[in-house]
Formats: sequence, structure tokens, C-alpha cells
Amino acid sequence: MKKTLFALAGALALSAMVIGCGGSKTAENGVDELAISTTAKSEGNIKKIRPKETVTLDVYSQLANYSGMQTGWFADLMLAKFNVKINIIPDTGGAYQTRMEAGNLGDIVVWGDNTDKYSAACKKGMLLDWEEDNMLAQWAPYINNNMKLALQKNKFMDSPDKKLHGYGFNVSTSAKDIQEFFYTWDLRFDLYEQIGKPEINTLDDMVDVLAKMKEICPTDDNGKPTYGVSLFNDWDGNMVMYVKSLATAYYGYDEFDFGLFDPDTGKFYDCLGEDSPYLHTLKFINKLNQKGLVDPDSMTQKYGGMSEDYQNGTAFWNIFNWMASGAYNTDAHVQSGKAMYPVLPKDAHPIVYGQSVYGGNRLWTIGAKTAYPELCLAIINWFSTPEGYMTIEYGPRGVCWDIKDGKTYFTELGKKAQADQNNTEMPAPYKGSFHDGAFQINNTTWCKDSHNPLTTNETYNKTNWESEQLPAQSDIEARWREWAGATTPNRYMQKSNYRVSPGSLFTGAGVPDDLTMKWNQVAECIKNETWNAIYAKTDAEYDAIVAKMISDAKSYGYDDCIAHSLKQAEKRAAAEKLAKAQ
Repeated sequence: MKKTLFALAGALALSAMVIGCGGSKTAENGVDELAISTTAKSEGNIKKIRPKETVTLDVYSQLANYSGMQTGWFADLMLAKFNVKINIIPDTGGAYQTRMEAGNLGDIVVWGDNTDKYSAACKKGMLLDWEEDNMLAQWAPYINNNMKLALQKNKFMDSPDKKLHGYGFNVSTSAKDIQEFFYTWDLRFDLYEQIGKPEINTLDDMVDVLAKMKEICPTDDNGKPTYGVSLFNDWDGNMVMYVKSLATAYYGYDEFDFGLFDPDTGKFYDCLGEDSPYLHTLKFINKLNQKGLVDPDSMTQKYGGMSEDYQNGTAFWNIFNWMASGAYNTDAHVQSGKAMYPVLPKDAHPIVYGQSVYGGNRLWTIGAKTAYPELCLAIINWFSTPEGYMTIEYGPRGVCWDIKDGKTYFTELGKKAQADQNNTEMPAPYKGSFHDGAFQINNTTWCKDSHNPLTTNETYNKTNWESEQLPAQSDIEARWREWAGATTPNRYMQKSNYRVSPGSLFTGAGVPDDLTMKWNQVAECIKNETWNAIYAKTDAEYDAIVAKMISDAKSYGYDDCIAHSLKQAEKRAAAEKLAKAQ
């Protein structure tokens, strides 16, 4: 593996040099001329490939949280541009196995990762080879010209048949850049002010802060009891999502199989070991629960229930940069002096992800049985153009956003949509609210924080646009800025002792067939007992549950799973060491 990895890395590095030497030119205004020319060429191909009769394409997406026809403004746009309707098929109810047995995965196929299920589809010949009959160059010129390293990674590393089937999400224009911070530790700053803004050095300090907040704000907007945090179980995998994510947000170690991976040292911490960050953050959440600071519905409620809690001010703290503050910071709350902003414990080392020119593990591919291979490729290509990406993210150009003199800006409608998607009606010829047309395939093409070549040194991320560098929009935002010594959450987080997880060529091997049964049993044990430990009423009960979790997990084959993970962690460490040296 190491020889293959280093040989391929050298080849891809050489490719990068060749691309750089013979690639795009930049005009005096800083706009990439190749990006413009290949986008224009793509538009020409769209006219050639557009079917005369309306076509319905099945999009099987392992990332989708939605089932059925794409609706709203995005559906209207796809119909006008490509004369297609999009039918979203999520990965639920055994969809993968059913479609594999039927021999047809769909027209466009989006993968949640690039491991065992993707490999099986390649080996069974169920995915289109993009290089067949020169289709890539003809129908996806923008991808062909601008994502060469991501394409080569898919062909030579992701795909066991060594054919080009697509590329991974979040492609970057530069390997040296980092993404926006994902873990920002959002806290009800108005309540934090009221209790005197005490120092938060450790997780234990956070327990005291949340307890004091509940004392001064015992009920939410609807008169229901408040809590420090609200959780949910939809996204639990090998471990309970929020517990392992908190370990990532606090220690800066990335989730990895049944544990966490330190990107600085390459060390793997198994989740049930003596020095386990997972058990540390689990104990912290149990401390919150023993003080009545965990929403008691957390174990049974889904994402929607958690989201409602933050909308209503039921919970005061959340580690994600969008999950809580995005729901709570409405105009009504902010104008009344209430808002959530980042407040980071001083000894935290939040992780931030590096950008990758190779793309990530969530793949864009096309089913081999599609009747419309060129059309599917042209659609993915448009998704991958700067305008296509911006449309998916922010709405139609000229309606919600535009670019002038190399600078991006929102229209008045676009500003309204960003503030309140549900209640922003789209103008004719589009139908419904902005939210009604949200992109339901749920995958990305470019990394949001990479350079938009249609602009002068701006990224796709609105937080970095010159037009969005505004004065504080409220008194509470002004006070948070003064306290934080920064104008935005991302700039505040950049001042922290963060760790960078670099984008690399590492591809996980997935779970071997002979380990699958053990793996699934261990995962169920860890998830179930973690939730039981969260709700333990005393330290003694907590210790007994954790001891049982460790014992039961080992009886199911935990040590065998960890042995597999340790080998994979060594390969990841080698790949990331190589990436850092680029």
C-alpha cells in the first residue's frame, strides 16, 4: 500500500506541475480565463445534449435525506436547462442491496464513501466508464480541464477496476488552504454575558457555565424547560455521533472507525481504551445529564426534534457551526438581544479540515445501465462549474446573487433567502419558497472555501466575500465581536490552538467480509451502552455501564476490529505525512 501510495502521489504531483505549466491564464482583473471558456463550452454542449422530450432521471444518493421528485426553483431550473426531472432515491430500506440485485443503481449515483459498496459496484460493472468514447472531454469539459487530480485519484485509487467512474466531493483549487471551521462551540452569548462571562478553560468549566445559564433562564420561548444541550440519534454510526464529534471538537482528533485519529502524530485512540477521548467526552455529557442539562428526549428524538429545540431556545450550546446558531439566530431573537456565538474552551484544540485537490470520499458517478450517459455527464459537469456550484449553494444567478468587477454579492432577494429560506418566495418563472427548491441530492462538487475562478481572489464561501464584510448588524453581535477580538466566527476560530487534518490520498479499506458481523455487533453495543451511560444517574451507575460496554464489546470481537483499524491508521498517517510535505 505504501509503495503504491507514494508512487501514485509522485505521478499526481507531476500531473499537477504539468497542469500548472500548461493550464489557465489569469486576466488582469484576476478572473480565470480557462474557467470562463470551458464554462461557455459546457453551455454549448448543454444545447446539443438537451432531449426534445422531458426525461426523468433517477438519482440514487446515499447522502440524501429526501425521497421523491426534486421540487421548487431547482426543479424548474433543471427542466428549463436540461429538460429533465430529478427523482431522488435515498439509501433507505435496503436500497443498495435491492438495486445491486436488480443490476441497475440508477442514472446518477452518489456514494457516501469510496469503500466496500462502491468497490462492489465497480467489480460488477455497474458504473459508467467516463473515458469510454471520449465522453469526459466532450460532455464534461469543465471537469476534464479543472479536476484532473481528483479524476486520477478515482481511477487509480478509488476504483478497483482502474476505470474512471467519477470524482470525490469538495475538490480544492489549492492543497495549502484550510476549510471553514466546522466545530465552533456556539453558546447563548446573551446568557453568558448575564452570568459575567466566566473563564471557560476546560470541559468541567463548561458544566458550571451551562448550569448557571439554566438557573437564569429555566424556560424556553414556549415555556418548556431548558437544557444545556439537545442531542439526537439519527447520525450515530460506529459510535454515538455527538460524543465522538465532541472529542473531535475538543481534542482535534478525527473520527476513525471505532476511535479517533490524531493528525499531528498519527496516533489512533480506540474509543474504549484507557486514554480514550471518546470516554472523556462521554463522561462530560453524563455530568451534564446528572445536573439536568441534557434534553431527556435526546436518545429517542430525531434531527428534526433537536432542531426545534434550538429554534425555540430550549438548549444553550452546540459544537457545530450551523446546527444551533443557524436555527436560533433569527431576526426576532437577535433584535431582542439574544444570539448564539462561538465561545471556545481555552484548552480545546478544535480540528479544521485541510482542502484536497484530490477530492473527498463522497463520489459522483453514473450508473452503467443509464439510457442517458452523455446527459448525466453534462449535468454533473454543470454542477461542477463555478456557476453551477454557486447555483446549488445560493440559488439562480441574477436572481439571488451575481458577480460584478470580480466581486460576488447577494441581491435583495438573495439576502432575504439567506436570512429566512422558508418564508422567501421565489419570483416567476420559479415556484415556491427558496427552501422548497433546496438541492436534495446532498453532495458537493467544489470545496466551499476554494477559490472561485470567476472572481478576483474570492472563495465560494459567502463569509469571505468582500460584500459580506459588514459592520455588526446588532448590539449583541457588536459585543461578541469585541469580546472575541474578531469580526466573524471563522476568524475567531483561526485564533485558537486548532489542529489541521490535511487532505490526502488515503482511502479506507472498509470492513473486510470476515469482520462484518463482529463489526456490526460491536457498533450496536457501543451505541446502545453509550446512550445508557449518558443517562446514568450516578457516577457508580455510569462506571458500571461503561465497564459492561467494554466487556460486551470485547466479547463481540472489539479487539479484532481495533487491530484492523490500527493497520488502516498507519496507512492514513503515511498518506497525511506525504500530503503535508507537498
